[in-house]
Amino acid sequence: MTEQITSSLRESKKARWTALVLLASAMFFGYIFMDILSPLQEILQKTKDWTPDAYGRYAGSETFLNVFVFFLIFAGIILDKMGVRFTAILSGSVMLIGGAINYFAVSDGFVGSGVESFMNGFMNLPLDWWNITPFYDGMPPSAKCSALGFMLFGCGVEMAGITVSRGIVKWFKGKEMALAMGVEMAIARVGVAVVFLGSPAVAMKIQPVSVSRPVAFAVLLMLIGLIAFICYFFMDKKLEQQLGDAGEEKDDPFKFSDLKLIFTSKVFWITALLCVLYYSAIFPFQKYANNMLQCNLNYTAEEAGWVFFVFPLGAAAITPFLGNFLDRKGKGATMLILGAILMILCHVTFALILPATQSAVIAYAGILLLGISFSLVPAALWPSVPKLIDNKVLGSAYAVIFWIQNIGLYSFPIIIGRVLAATNPGVTDPLQYNYTVPMLVFASLGVLAFFFGIWLKAIDKKNHYGLEEPNIKD
Repeated sequence: MTEQITSSLRESKKARWTALVLLASAMFFGYIFMDILSPLQEILQKTKDWTPDAYGRYAGSETFLNVFVFFLIFAGIILDKMGVRFTAILSGSVMLIGGAINYFAVSDGFVGSGVESFMNGFMNLPLDWWNITPFYDGMPPSAKCSALGFMLFGCGVEMAGITVSRGIVKWFKGKEMALAMGVEMAIARVGVAVVFLGSPAVAMKIQPVSVSRPVAFAVLLMLIGLIAFICYFFMDKKLEQQLGDAGEEKDDPFKFSDLKLIFTSKVFWITALLCVLYYSAIFPFQKYANNMLQCNLNYTAEEAGWVFFVFPLGAAAITPFLGNFLDRKGKGATMLILGAILMILCHVTFALILPATQSAVIAYAGILLLGISFSLVPAALWPSVPKLIDNKVLGSAYAVIFWIQNIGLYSFPIIIGRVLAATNPGVTDPLQYNYTVPMLVFASLGVLAFFFGIWLKAIDKKNHYGLEEPNIKD
């Protein structure tokens, strides 16, 4: 048995990093699509009549089924029952179908179609506090259809996220796991950078201006991502054959009763809440960042994209180094606390300092702080989960964390859209919004994350989970 494991593919540095590249490539293309419309809020309002409420509902729709239909919980169970290979291809297919629907919704083919007529009468609910759906009466039909596609895409991309995390643990456990997770997230961050520069250029440089062009390009990239998952399928299958009964997915099989190992763990819930606070202050912010910079600096969408370009590239550059530090030196809980502090400083800068100074230097400084903060999260948080949860329910554990995270990712784009509309009464020009209060809302999430980080570090010190210890054991 030992010889089997020693000679397996994951003992080859080249093989395990090749597996990582395949997994990370699919997530890279998924992240491109996730934010493909984020730099185009102004154009969507001018060409498609998407108000802040409509845009906020669209942005939040990605996580609706994951949160309210518990799709992510089911995805985790599918992952634990069916394994990484099956779930990877399923998630890639779902992402592609959702992206295709989203493309149709913003294309010229949608205008005047039967689908547009259907969407005019679909889910015309009051725009009230109890309406938790992404739809409301008066929402443009293109926004409704886009939300449906984005909703389906969200099921696929979040399923892919937990699958990739589980796959990395499978190939890198006991090795450079934090570095691998950091590199995977760094590659994904580069996808965000590509979006904030490329999406406005593709939409506006070719006449007539069209938001459908960048969406079509992103859908094509997701097809390539699905092919990457298929290639990973064959690598992973070969590894499984080499490991035989020692294969991770065959060892101590999952039972539904094992879920109590997750739901009864206090430290797990603290970690999950930390995750939702971090990601709610970052991903929803990305949906509004371009427009916020346009309003504060009088920039075009492309100029604002250049400022935000620093965020994902900075995060991508520093994340692998932080992951390597965590692998060799530890200090995971401490890194989470530092990330919360930097997040607070960033959003307070955007709320109070940037509007007063209208300084591009301040904008770059704030984005740089956020990039460093965001680097600390994947480098420290995700590699900590295997230290807290039994391996046989690791897929479900990641799924529960992603599900809780998705509650924040669903709620906060809608909340920010409502806050933006409420604090800018009568403003119809998308370049004249005041973002002070929305930015303070984001800053408050960082404050909460700071206190949860301190709590997590105290519990780790008492119970010796090893969150402050290195991943690589000599």
